[in-house]
Amino acid sequence: MSNNETKRRRGMGHGPGANMHTTEKAKDLKGTMKKLLIYMRRYYAAIAFVIVFAIASTVFNIVGPTILGNATTEIFKGLVSKVQGGAGIDFDKVQGILITLLGLYVISAAFSFLQGLIMTHVSNNTSYQMRKDISEKIHRMPMKYFENRTYGEILSRITNDVDTLGQSLNQSMTQIITSFTTIVGVFVMMIRISVPMTLAVLVTLPISFLIIGGIMKKSQPYFQAQQRLLGELNGQVEEIYGGHNIVKVFNKEKSVVEDFEQTNGELYHSAWKSQFFSGAMMPLMQFVGNLGYVIVAILGGFLAIKNTIEVGQIQSFIQYVRNFTQPITQLAQVGNMMQTTAASAERVFEFLEEEEEIEVEENPVNVDTLEGNISFENVHFGYKENQTVINDFSVNVKEGQKIAIVGPTGAGKTTMIKLLMRFYDVNKGSIKIDGHDIREFKRSDIRQMFGMVLQDTWLYNASVRDNIRYGNLNASEEEIHGAARAAFAHHFIVTQPKGYDMIINEESNNISQGQKQLLTIARAILADPKILILDEATSSVDTRTEERIQMAMDNLMEGRTSFVIAHRLSTIRDADTILVMNHGDIVEQGNHEELLARGGFYANLYNSQFENA
Repeated sequence: MSNNETKRRRGMGHGPGANMHTTEKAKDLKGTMKKLLIYMRRYYAAIAFVIVFAIASTVFNIVGPTILGNATTEIFKGLVSKVQGGAGIDFDKVQGILITLLGLYVISAAFSFLQGLIMTHVSNNTSYQMRKDISEKIHRMPMKYFENRTYGEILSRITNDVDTLGQSLNQSMTQIITSFTTIVGVFVMMIRISVPMTLAVLVTLPISFLIIGGIMKKSQPYFQAQQRLLGELNGQVEEIYGGHNIVKVFNKEKSVVEDFEQTNGELYHSAWKSQFFSGAMMPLMQFVGNLGYVIVAILGGFLAIKNTIEVGQIQSFIQYVRNFTQPITQLAQVGNMMQTTAASAERVFEFLEEEEEIEVEENPVNVDTLEGNISFENVHFGYKENQTVINDFSVNVKEGQKIAIVGPTGAGKTTMIKLLMRFYDVNKGSIKIDGHDIREFKRSDIRQMFGMVLQDTWLYNASVRDNIRYGNLNASEEEIHGAARAAFAHHFIVTQPKGYDMIINEESNNISQGQKQLLTIARAILADPKILILDEATSSVDTRTEERIQMAMDNLMEGRTSFVIAHRLSTIRDADTILVMNHGDIVEQGNHEELLARGGFYANLYNSQFENA
């Protein structure tokens, strides 16, 4: 575990790898939408109600123009009758028609409200479930995934992509149902009124489809690029904000701004072009629709003169023409929206389908009876197949022993710990605990046996009490205070404002580095692990604080098998065994006095730290 600062620095360091990953585009629109529909299968019943209510709302709405046309015909006939000396307009009949029309529109609005309410529930629950699945997925994924990507990129999957998907899903699904039902229903009503005028309107459809197809094809890459660049921009903002002090120290403000402006500029251009094509859809479709109005007006007048059609039916037909072209335009816009949905869903599913840490052992060994004897037997390992980091590594560690691991940077010290925790599995050889290969255990059980105190302390935005209790969520107040006393942290805690209730801020910078380290030691003491890993736990504090931390660690290590990685060799002179590593090999092994007496690699390392003194 590492603190927020380290996370961001690591994220910044892995930027190029992340950029290579995010250039992958959502290529399979149909496949992605199929996955999304399968993912939403738990909401099929609710979606069925949405479809029923949307169709009912549309049908009641479609009947309206015909009834309104009947009213217009009645008024027209009444006026003609009045001119010819007849009774005139039958207002009671017109009133009855208008009340019926009002009732239909009220029922249509009610169904529309219900389907919107249900669809909002479905889309929000889908977003909720996706965030939940992503959160659970993170804890099942191997460490190598996170070491090759920025934290901002992963964060973007949970925020931008899921939000975009939820919003577009809510808007697009009901629009598809409503538009499709409207097209079919209006077409039936138009045929019922006049076949010749319906055929005249259909002439304009190929033009509409050509426009829609051309714009969708042109806009898709820009929508995909927009989602990708949003993720990159989020990553930059999150990482640079967290490391702004480092940026200032190295006077990198200008280059940071330039990098941001480059990504922001690319996002601007992709967003501008995607929105331009999306916005061009409506005026182009309106132009095609206006052509339809002209054709209907001319042909309708001709048919009315021949007494083939009523005046009210012409009015109804013109309304239907508008209702016919409008859903086609809406479907086109939904098509663009679906591109955004697909691009977001692709990134989410891509993450959910990543390789996981698979538990292959069907009958895992129980860790409750283990004592803490560990052996590395001819271990070979490399992060890449052609780059070996650990070469034929062997060592036996007895229960309760303190094993120090020393060596220059890149010697393989931390890699050995990652193998012990099963963040990675060995390529060859085996690591055994009490004679059992660690691959025979569940990963969660193995990690339950270990306690870790690292150079890069990790505390979260909560009270001091909660940060200590993180090691054992069921711990009592007395146990928490006891762990703090054993870690020499109780005194400084009670002198802080609010004591154990003091909130550690998000950056964990309202207490000192040494105090943070003491809290992590208290947390490890409370967890009461059988095996300890201490990785450079005192390298970032002053000498006096180091003495207090060393005493706290001595309390922590008492009676436990301990692995201590240290650069300050003065802190591991009392180790039972010191393993000296170089280039993935154990070059020397023994206690402090034995290794100094040999005058070899360890002696040179040790003396180099004190030669100035």
